[in-house]
Amino acid sequence: MLLIVVGMLFSTEGRAQSLNRKMTLTDVIYTAHEQSPSALVAKHNFLGNYWAYRSYKAQFLPSLNLGATLGNFNRSLMALQNSETGNIKYVENNNMRNNLTLSLDQNIALTGGKVSVFTQLNRLDQYAPERNITYNSQPINITYIQPLRAFNSLKWQKKTQPKEYEKAKRSYLETMEDITVTATSLFFNALLSQRNLERAQKNYQNTETLYRIAKERFELGKVTKSELLQLELRLLNDGLSINQSQLNLDMNQLKLKSYLGYNESVQLELVLPDSIPELALNVSEVVDLSYANSSFGLSQELSVLYAEQSVAEAKANRGLSATLSAQFGLTQQNESFKYAYKNPMDQEIISLGLSLPIMDWGLGKGRVKTAKSRENVVRTQTNQEDTEHRQDIMIKVVQFNNQIRQCKISAMADSVAEQRYEMVMERFINGTADVTDLNTAQSEKDEAANRYIQELNNYWSYYYNIRRLTLFDYISRTNISAEFDKIVGK
Repeated sequence: MLLIVVGMLFSTEGRAQSLNRKMTLTDVIYTAHEQSPSALVAKHNFLGNYWAYRSYKAQFLPSLNLGATLGNFNRSLMALQNSETGNIKYVENNNMRNNLTLSLDQNIALTGGKVSVFTQLNRLDQYAPERNITYNSQPINITYIQPLRAFNSLKWQKKTQPKEYEKAKRSYLETMEDITVTATSLFFNALLSQRNLERAQKNYQNTETLYRIAKERFELGKVTKSELLQLELRLLNDGLSINQSQLNLDMNQLKLKSYLGYNESVQLELVLPDSIPELALNVSEVVDLSYANSSFGLSQELSVLYAEQSVAEAKANRGLSATLSAQFGLTQQNESFKYAYKNPMDQEIISLGLSLPIMDWGLGKGRVKTAKSRENVVRTQTNQEDTEHRQDIMIKVVQFNNQIRQCKISAMADSVAEQRYEMVMERFINGTADVTDLNTAQSEKDEAANRYIQELNNYWSYYYNIRRLTLFDYISRTNISAEFDKIVGK
């Protein structure tokens, strides 16, 4: 049995020597930001929001449009009614229409109207009862369409879309900070497994040495059979611990490598952070930075704006609606294209369209009341979210400020436990300590070492979570930013 355990030890030592890439916590975070699949997804999500914002801005720029209807052939019978006798007669209709339009259109965000300048040419080919060609030109026309008492979507978009784009920027930065938090957790999980394997191997070597000494003393009658068996059991357990630690290391390293975008052939050697910055965060500062930098405040503003927009839309769609349309331009018609643009006549078209529901059984009023109720719900929810957000920040700041002391105490406990284990080993070798003392000291040593790594994990997790809430680096005292122009390829 011991030979099998020794064989496992040599096998795992060989695997440990295959580690070929040292990485600190900073290296892992940088790699996660640069090449992890999560970072790539965050980038493309931001690009989608960027192009949506570009599309919104394009609505306020003039657009040049070309329209054409080509080869509209119609051969059919048409019903014509005699105005004097009232008789209906079907006549043959045999023609083809072609149309070409070039227009320059501009939306007016302030009023919700639209102005267009266009030129148009129409050609009518009449095949029956005789062949005839007619051109109708409109060299220049100006039209303006203005909805009255209508919902102005462009006006509301000017309020919401810039905030949406700013929110998209902050959400991208927050996603990158989420990646930091996840990478930190995976780093310390893999690091803990790595240290557990190293300790298990060292414990096995130490126990093997002590077991050999105990066997010699047993032959001299200085160690009882029970103590020797207890030490042999410890040796077997240490061997099992090596195997389990190696399995945990493989699993946790695989999770870390997968998150970083590495393949299975890459082996990582993780470096324990040797120090932590001694920071003391102020709750008021963290709260202020959260509202100034993160997407939380913008999300609340947008929720209220969209609720107000729904109310405005419901009110606009209730009652009288009207549309004013005006057109001024030049036109001419001739059988020859050459003269279709000669001496054009002016034309003016003005119309006012009205729509007024006489009886809608309270439909419009109900929609307005529903929108107002939803607005009140949104305002109540945002107030509640605001309170919970402040409480969450307060808890996280208290946890972080307390964690510095936790790390210091854990570091001291780790050092003390290591020293005590070395002393108990010496006493056992000298014959003044028994196996129970040795087992206790080893367990306390391993527990203290694991506790220290866990406290470091907690420290950096608390720190990066607060950084995510505020998008502020408290070590360098600077706001977290990104090269957005580079991301969008400018």
